[in-house]
Amino acid sequence: MSATEHATGLAIAAARAAADKKAEHLAAIDVSERLGLTDVFLLASGANDRHVHAIVDAVDEAMHHAGAKRRTREGFADAHWVLVDYGDVVVHVLQNEDREFYSLERLWKDCPAIELPVDLTHENRRDGDTVSGRESTAS
Repeated sequence: MSATEHATGLAIAAARAAADKKAEHLAAIDVSERLGLTDVFLLASGANDRHVHAIVDAVDEAMHHAGAKRRTREGFADAHWVLVDYGDVVVHVLQNEDREFYSLERLWKDCPAIELPVDLTHENRRDGDTVSGRESTAS
C-alpha cells in the first residue's frame, strides 16, 4: 500500500505553500508502509525562527483551504522543529541546523520519496539533490 492520492495532493499543496515562503530543501516521503497513523511526511527547512513561523503559518492556511484539519502542532514556540499533524500528512519544518542534525531523510531512507513538482523543488535544490529533495548517492 502506498500513500493515497488524497494524501499526496495535500502534501503537494503544503509544499507549494512552503515554497511560496521560500522554504528550502523540500522533500516528501511516503511512510504509509511503515506507519499506520499517516501516509506522508513533508520536510521543509527555514533559516531562522521567523522563517519557520512564516512557513508553518502558510502551510496551515493552505491545508485549511484544502479541507485538512490540523490535529496537533508541536514546537511552534521554539521554532527549531515544528511538527504539524493533518492526519494523512505530517509536516516537519526545521531550521537548517536542526534538519542536518536530525537527518530525517536518513531515518526514513527505506521509504519511497514522493516526487514534488519541479517548480517547487528546482530553486530549493542543493547540488547533489534529486527532485524529491533527497541527496543523491551517485558519485
